[in-house]
Amino acid sequence: MADPELPVIEATSDSDVSGDENARHARKMAKKKAARDKIMAGKAGDKGLLIVHTGAGKGKSSSGFGMILRCIAHEMPCAVVQFIKGAWDTGERRIIETHFSDLCEFHAMGEGFTWETQDRARDIAMAAKGWEKAKELIRDPGNRLVLLDEINIALRYDYLDIAEVLAFLAAEKPPLTHVVMTGRNAKPELIEAADLVTEMTLVKHPFRSGIKAQPGVEF
Repeated sequence: MADPELPVIEATSDSDVSGDENARHARKMAKKKAARDKIMAGKAGDKGLLIVHTGAGKGKSSSGFGMILRCIAHEMPCAVVQFIKGAWDTGERRIIETHFSDLCEFHAMGEGFTWETQDRARDIAMAAKGWEKAKELIRDPGNRLVLLDEINIALRYDYLDIAEVLAFLAAEKPPLTHVVMTGRNAKPELIEAADLVTEMTLVKHPFRSGIKAQPGVEF
């Protein structure tokens, strides 16, 4: 006979426990969804963004080209201006020029990194030429996104005037055009003006172990 002073403990099955966990999870996710929906309800519609990818880590240009491929997949006209790596035979350039030139203009304006050219006057001239092409492409409202690859390096070495660049973007960039600017050491003024800034952090890199840049990884 059961002791009347002791509580009666009913057996529970694994399915009961699992059902309780699922119910708690469902309630938790419902609260999160409601909070998220409330946040999203207060957000504005489409807006052309100024996007900066900077930092010492790898992936700045790769991320920019990922956005270019997204635009191509959505059949949105876009364009690329390369300020430094123009002399490189990159995979991105090959695939865009070979298969998607109808949707994406590709302009390689640079002649290599500054330590390769060793000619400041020439680098400044090439950067200015690249910026003129960039302005032409950005002014065209038909371009949904314009990638200015490695422009931050040109700005860092004062090959281009940061004040002039920002003034142009503020005054002449169409409202729905995205502009992506990549490269290390983005100027503080650019970071302040941008809508989206991502800093790639270097943790490890194979170059430090004696491995040079490889096709399919770096270019």
